[in-house]
Order: sequence, then structure tokens, then C-alpha cells
Amino acid sequence: MSKVTPCLWFNGDAEEAANFYVSLLPDSKIVHVQRNVSDGPSGKQGSVLVVEFTLGGQRLVALNGGMKMEYTHALSLMIDCDDQAQVDSVWSAFLAHGGKEERCGWVRDRWGVAWQVVPKVMFEFLSSPDKTAAARAMQAMMKMVKLDVDVLRQAFEGKSAA
Repeated sequence: MSKVTPCLWFNGDAEEAANFYVSLLPDSKIVHVQRNVSDGPSGKQGSVLVVEFTLGGQRLVALNGGMKMEYTHALSLMIDCDDQAQVDSVWSAFLAHGGKEERCGWVRDRWGVAWQVVPKVMFEFLSSPDKTAAARAMQAMMKMVKLDVDVLRQAFEGKSAA
């Protein structure tokens, strides 16, 4: 088990966020909900303080910190999607729950957390020994909002998009 666990800061809706996140991917679940033992900045006694959960097998924590904090692109969470169907499913779920599209496969959820929704094949393209093909895939990605596996593959292979 990893000794490093990302902790996401929320203002009273950590449990709602964690429940949404675990709905996105298989091998995801709420592990434990810790409640406040007394009144404090994070809420009243008995309210949710921390939610421990796994997302695609990765352990995370959602903390009700007691005030609104802004997220930046300096830290994002990346979801490696098996195929276009999973990219589409995860992307649609974010948007349906108040998320906002950004460029290059990034989306912000309704709490402002930055996510990268990336098909696994993108890493194969970018790490190819064929640097020209890898560059074509990168250039195609830079023009996209949601990543499209077929268009990325065509670019990688040097084929024109139909």
C-alpha cells in the first residue's frame, strides 16, 4: 500500500464528491467516513470530516476543511481510460454533474478539481520511438477538448482525418 494519499479539500460536501467519484470507475468504493467528534471549523459534531475512498484502486481522502479553497492546474488527477467508450462515459459523467470542459482532455468537476481523462493508447503514442509519429499525435491532442482515440491514431499513423 502506498504511503502517499492525495487529500482533496471541500467545504461541507466531501461525502457528496467522494460518492460521485466512486461512481466513475470500477474498483472504486467508499472505505470509511469519519465524523467530527466535536464542533469545529470543519463542521458540527457528527457531521462528515473525512471520507476515505478508492478510485480505480487508488486511495484518496476527501476532507471537509471548513472553508472554500480553490484548486489550480498545478495538481490534477488523471484517469487512464481503457478505450474511447470509457473516455466518453467518464467525460459525460463529469459534465452531467456540473463539470466544465477544458482543452487537451482536461475537465473541471463541479468542485473545481482538475481531471485529465486520457485514453491509455495516448501514452503509447507519445512514448513511441517514432518521434515524428509521436509529435503528430501530440499536435492532434493539443487541438482537442475531449480526446478522440480514432483521430489520435490517424494522426499518429500519418493519415488524414476523414
